[in-house]
Amino acid sequence: MDVNRSLPTSQDVMGVLRGVVDPELGSDIVELGMVRSAEVRPDGAVDVTVALTTAGCPLRAQIKKDVVARLESLPGVTEVRLHWGEMTPEERSAAMATARLKAAQRPEQTSVPLSAKVVLIASGKGGVGKSSVTVNLAAALAARGLTVGVLDADIWGFSVPRMLGVEGRLAGTVEDGRKQIVPIERPLGDGVLRVVSMGLLVDDEETALMWRGLMLNRGVQHFLQDVRWGDDLDYLLVDMPPGTGDVQMGVARLVPRADVVVVTTPARAAQKVAIRAVGMARKSYLRVAGVIENMSAFRCDHGESYALFGEGGGRQLAEDAGVPLLGQVPLEPSVSAGGDEGSPVVLGEGPAAEAFRAIAARIVEEAVPPAAMAGCSARILAAAETALEIRGAGT
Repeated sequence: MDVNRSLPTSQDVMGVLRGVVDPELGSDIVELGMVRSAEVRPDGAVDVTVALTTAGCPLRAQIKKDVVARLESLPGVTEVRLHWGEMTPEERSAAMATARLKAAQRPEQTSVPLSAKVVLIASGKGGVGKSSVTVNLAAALAARGLTVGVLDADIWGFSVPRMLGVEGRLAGTVEDGRKQIVPIERPLGDGVLRVVSMGLLVDDEETALMWRGLMLNRGVQHFLQDVRWGDDLDYLLVDMPPGTGDVQMGVARLVPRADVVVVTTPARAAQKVAIRAVGMARKSYLRVAGVIENMSAFRCDHGESYALFGEGGGRQLAEDAGVPLLGQVPLEPSVSAGGDEGSPVVLGEGPAAEAFRAIAARIVEEAVPPAAMAGCSARILAAAETALEIRGAGT
């Protein structure tokens, strides 16, 4: 199946750019008036002009990376040409006024800090090992010294607590008059995992939750809005339920800046279903960062390799979606055993552990690098404007 290759419209471009958030001002670059123009050429090249608050804004590289990555994820785009401009004093004041107004009028959409990278681990169907991929990537990122949140959005099929070896019940606290859920923490190496799951709210993990769409959405919404994830959060990995239903649409609405990683198996049948997750992500203007092929070939002790679940599905999905194949995780009994024992295989040795560590490295270095939060000049300008306003009021 071929993903729609027709050229995107200017509206599509602007929709995708709404997922690029200025971490300092807290709003997307379209809303702030930073996108001056967006044109799609007949050959698929996209010309975008972005005006920064100042020409030397330290967040320029971060904004460029986000803009290019999101636009390149649109089917039909052959090249992204980014042109820079600088806001006039009037435009800059208007942008900061917009940011202040939005912050005052609208409650915080989520409690996830703007500097954190949100990665949705998705699949078209169940049984592809999506939760296993989520917990192993989370553990690998934490082992690199990062602070990683893990949100188990698979409300019906929660399994993250057992697979990460975390126990207990989620507690609550009140800060600034607001009730918040405190995630369960597990230190790993120089980093830490912060875990939230429905499995940490029920008395027995065998409890069946018979919730319908509205309740499912509300549960995930609470996990995104009412959890004290912490300002030091580097990544939030969301273990999505399989398919393309209510929860997926709700999460896309709450975190439009999220990136999506699609998990599939080598089987072509699984790949044909997984392409639906790619399509839904793009219809929701989310960027698809890459594909992971799980349960790849099994290698026996004698070195012989067997493609028990077929071959080529992950690579074909990546090619159809026009995104990178981030890695292939071999079929290995230790992956399942590690999940049952609460000790992710990535913390040990072996081919699967090496594959997960390599994928985590690609995520950090290429696919979804952490935000480079230098002090943006926007803050300095805002402080200067406030000082001038105070000074003017006193004269």
